[in-house]
Parts: sequence; structure tokens; C-alpha cells
Amino acid sequence: MSWVFLLVALPLGGGFLLPLFDKRWAERWLPRGSEALTLALTLATAGLAFATIGWEGIYRMGGWSPPLGINLVVDGLSSLMLVVINSIALLVTIYSFKYMEDYTPTGKYYSLFLLMLAGMNGVILTGDMFNLFVFLEIASIASYALVGYRRGAVELEAAFKYLILGSIGSAFIIFGVGLLYAATGQLNMAQVSRNLAGQGRGVIGGITAAFFLVGFGLKAAQVPFHAWLPDAHSSAPSPISAILSGVLIKALGVYCLARVFFNVLGIDEIEGNILMWGGTLSMVVGALLAVGQEDLKRLLAYSSISQVGYIVLALGMGGIMLSRGEQALASLALVGALFHLINHAANKALLFLASGAIEEQAQTRQLGEMGGLFHRMPVTGTTTLCGVLSIAGIPPFAGFWSKLIIIVAALWGGFYAVATLLIATSVLTLAYYMRVEREAFFGAVPERLQKVKEAPAAMAWAMGLLAAGAVGLGVLYLPGLREMVLQPAMNVLLEGLRYAQMVLGG
Repeated sequence: MSWVFLLVALPLGGGFLLPLFDKRWAERWLPRGSEALTLALTLATAGLAFATIGWEGIYRMGGWSPPLGINLVVDGLSSLMLVVINSIALLVTIYSFKYMEDYTPTGKYYSLFLLMLAGMNGVILTGDMFNLFVFLEIASIASYALVGYRRGAVELEAAFKYLILGSIGSAFIIFGVGLLYAATGQLNMAQVSRNLAGQGRGVIGGITAAFFLVGFGLKAAQVPFHAWLPDAHSSAPSPISAILSGVLIKALGVYCLARVFFNVLGIDEIEGNILMWGGTLSMVVGALLAVGQEDLKRLLAYSSISQVGYIVLALGMGGIMLSRGEQALASLALVGALFHLINHAANKALLFLASGAIEEQAQTRQLGEMGGLFHRMPVTGTTTLCGVLSIAGIPPFAGFWSKLIIIVAALWGGFYAVATLLIATSVLTLAYYMRVEREAFFGAVPERLQKVKEAPAAMAWAMGLLAAGAVGLGVLYLPGLREMVLQPAMNVLLEGLRYAQMVLGG
């Protein structure tokens, strides 16, 4: 595992190198030099992420063993997250080559993109609470800048709102880290977990958990901490909207909630209920707010709030069942959460990329100004339909299977009200996405859109590959693939204390 650090080092180094490369080379000798370097670095990082599948091990920085040194940890959960993050990042990079042509300077865009990727990979790999915060801030600061990359009044306002609320979330997280250190004398996650298991949480541990729930809840844009997301996701360039919604809120929010509460603090029934009902609230409120949106990207942003709610409520259900000793039901809920995380990453990245193609070609994001685009943009229309049917949970698309697992887990666990809301929200999701299809793609083509053309090839290829995921990712629940991809990640959460044993031994 001596190469694992490259998952952070390659994009981090590229992020600092690229502005110089772009200025000295790209503008003088290699017109697409910055794009070529970015693609090479992203491709290499994605390849390394895929190489972690099936691995379980520790990289000790400087040769120092935990808890004294800083360590990077690869297990089933981190492997899954790395593959999801870097796969989406690679496709978004390909899409960006054409989409970002009208933006200057591109070198700074790709530099910030790589820094954001390095931060997300660092969050996933680190085994240290303070470095979790450091990597989280690297990704967050890069994303603040990318949201405001157009530098218009609306974009800068959205970026500022995102910065303020993101900083409040970061403050809660660093206060939680400080309290955790005061309670245990450690920052290494595994050692903190072992110390808390021996001495109990106490009052400080309870306050720490509350800080983390708020801090990571802000990063995940859970209701009521969601105010920054609609403006940020609708104002950012569409490739960045795809990354923010597809993977960033999951890496900095959902993953951190899962890792900290299942593997470090140890989740109890109260916290499981907070996650479950908080996720349910996000799921319902996000869907209701999406219904009346005329701006396509804002509709997708509110949909993200709703879909993240599915994941968090499933994690909460798993925590409740685990605290009750219902291992089989807990495993079903946790598999549903992880499966839906993968599906939503692909589906929402696809839909934001499609919205970028529509905006670029039709010069509007307002649904009322569209119509008949299927005739003018058949590839974009087909891929969008795949994403819509998957995210709405229509069989046999991938999103149906993950939602079905979560609903079955809720019914078997006795959470009938949650199961009812899951089904009702799925119906509502289908309703507002069918409205998108009707107003944007069907009907007569307005006069002003008669000359609209299909998106360029690079953008179409990226959307096509994500559409294939929306159709085919359902196979992950088949025996064999499930044991290889989903089961190891679920086991990490199900066997919380095993994380400490793997890192520290004994």
C-alpha cells in the first residue's frame, strides 16, 4: 500500500503546478496543455482508486505507526468512496474540456478542481481527526472559489453564502475535534475509538457528537442546514455542480457522518433516530421545494437535498437496528444507504451535466422557455431520460433497486411512517421530473430554439457513460458483485470496533 498517498499527492501537486504550467506552456506552445495534464492526473488518480478495491491496509506517513504518526487507511468503505469520487471526477474532467472553453483562465479552473479532488480523497483516506478537518477545508475552499468562478454578481453572492455557512460548519467540526482531544487525549480515529470504548463518552462525548451532527450536516446540506446549496449548485459552472452534488456533499458530509459515528464515536439509538428523522425531513422538504422550481439547476439542487435524505435516513435506520442488536436488518439498511449513494452520485452528476449542455445550447435554464429539445438534442434527451427514470426509482433502472432496499428495510424494521414517506416522496420525485421531461424535451420546438444543436462530442461521451451507469448500476446488488463492492463497505460500518483493531492491531 506504499502508493496510496499518491491518491492525495497527484491531484494536490497538480493543483499547485497547473497555474505555472498553464502560463508557461499552455498559452505559448501547447494550446490544450492544461487540459492534457489535468486529464492525465485525474486518470491516474482514478486508476489508483480502482486499484484499492479488495485492499485493506494502512500507509504510515514517515514510517510512524499509529497512534503516534499520521496514517492513511484503506478499507471497504474508503475503497468504495474513492472509486465513486474519482470516476465522477474523471468524467467531469472530460466534459469540462469543451464546456470551459469560453471561460478564462482555464488553468486556474483545473487547478482548483484538482485541489478539490485532493481534499476529497484525503478526507476519505485519513485516519486522523485533525487531518480530516484539514483535507475537508482544502476541498471546501476550492469549492467556494469554483462556485463563484463566473465572477458575476449572482455567482459571487452564492459563493459568499456558501463560504459563510460552510465556515460555520467547519467551526462546529473543529470544536468537536478539540473536545474529542480533550476527552481522550488522542486524534487518531482508531485510538479515539478504543479509548471511548474503554472509558465511555460522558458529557463531553455527547456534546462532541452534537457538534459533529451540525457540522457534517451543514456539509451534507441536510435540512435545516441546506440554505447554501440551491444557490451554490445553480450558480456554479455545470461540471462543478455535478461534482458538488454528485460527490462533494457525500464525501464531506455523508461519509464523515458515517465514519465518525459508526467507527469512532459508536452510534447509539438516539443518534440513529436523529439521523433517520433528519434524513426523512430532508427527503420530504427537498422534494416539496423542487416541485415549484422553474430554473432547471435549482430544481436539481433541491432534488439533491431530497436524495441525500434517503441516504442519511438509511444510515440512521442502520444505526438504530445496530444498537438494538438486529444485525441482519442493520446490514440491509446500510447496504441500501451505500447503494443509493452510488446511484445518486451517477444520476445527479449526469443530470447536472445535461443541464449544462441544455444551457449552453439553448441559452436558458428556465423550463418555460424550453420545449421539443429531444428533436434537436437526442443524445442529451436520451441520457437525461435515463437519469430521470433512475433517480425517480423506475424499474429496472439502478435507482429503483436502492430505493426498494431502503423501503424494505424500513418495513421490516417497523418504521412504517418512514416507509410511507419514502414511497410518497418517490412518487413526488417522479412527478416533478416528468414535468422536466414534458416542458424541456417534448412538444413543439419554439422558434428561438430551431437552430439548437447537440452538445459537443466530449460532453456527450461523458453524459453517455453516466447514463450507462444509471441503467446498469443495479447489477451491483447481484450475488458476486454485491460481495465485492457493497458488502465490504457495509461490514466496515456494521463492525464499528473492527476499524480500531485493523489500524492498531490487537
